[in-house]
Amino acid sequence: MMRSLICLACALALLSCGGKKEDTTNKNNIDSMNVREVVGIANIEPIDRILSITSEVSGVVQTIKVSINQEVKKGDILYILNNDLEQAQLNQAQSKLATQQSVISRSQTELATSEKKLDNATTNLNRNKKLFESNAITQKQMEDVQLTYDNAVLEVEAARKNVLQNNKRLSELQADVQYYQTLYNKKIIKAPMDGRILSVDTKIGATVSPGTALSDFAPKGPTIAITEIDELFADKIKIGQNAYIRAQGDTIILGKGKVLLTSAYLRKKSLFSDKAEDLEDRRVLEVRVQLDSTTHVLLGSRVECIIELK
Repeated sequence: MMRSLICLACALALLSCGGKKEDTTNKNNIDSMNVREVVGIANIEPIDRILSITSEVSGVVQTIKVSINQEVKKGDILYILNNDLEQAQLNQAQSKLATQQSVISRSQTELATSEKKLDNATTNLNRNKKLFESNAITQKQMEDVQLTYDNAVLEVEAARKNVLQNNKRLSELQADVQYYQTLYNKKIIKAPMDGRILSVDTKIGATVSPGTALSDFAPKGPTIAITEIDELFADKIKIGQNAYIRAQGDTIILGKGKVLLTSAYLRKKSLFSDKAEDLEDRRVLEVRVQLDSTTHVLLGSRVECIIELK
């Protein structure tokens, strides 16, 4: 019985060693293949990716100023949400600001008048001191001159405090205007940069909330193919390698370019997985290829991307 068990163990050990050797041989054969190019399924996108134009605030779409495939410049108005309340608040704040600016102008004039009176009172005081010392005026006259001077000093101090207070109020009103201007601006959705409107996903009268997608937007710039390469060939992909794209299952080249970027790590398949919970037994390297021309391919197209290794 003991001898049978020993024989069985030896047989299993031999089988195990044989399997490992076969696996190692297969891997070496794969590594030694003279691979000239690798193929991955790719999405066509702008270099800055397709963006969603969204609203920061809730509101009702009042005006749509763009259409599909329209080229826009940074700052161009795309959508306007109902803004009657924000406009009224802004107008009121601006009116208060204008009134306060008039108040400040008047208080500055009063300060200038008070300072001029003080200058005259100072001159008069100095002159009457000399007269009093030479007994040319009475004590009562001297006291009246001193009182006039003291009152002039107090008037200047009060006028200066009034100007400071009015300026402080002006700063508060300027902050109010800026606040209501910000609220008003949020009801006007503008292009974040130069680019093209790919879709208009709302309509006049529609209610939107923060984060609601109004349009897909393609920033102006080069076009790229974003692909995923199997981990088996990940170490062979280098920046600057030539690449081209073609329709799936076809041989006609739609565009050429070079590898622009490779990911720094391997990850689960994500670009073309139908479900997030799909289990993958292999990992992939994300690669981006900048294309020289995309005349014959649309943004969002799914194509084959071939990267030349040799």
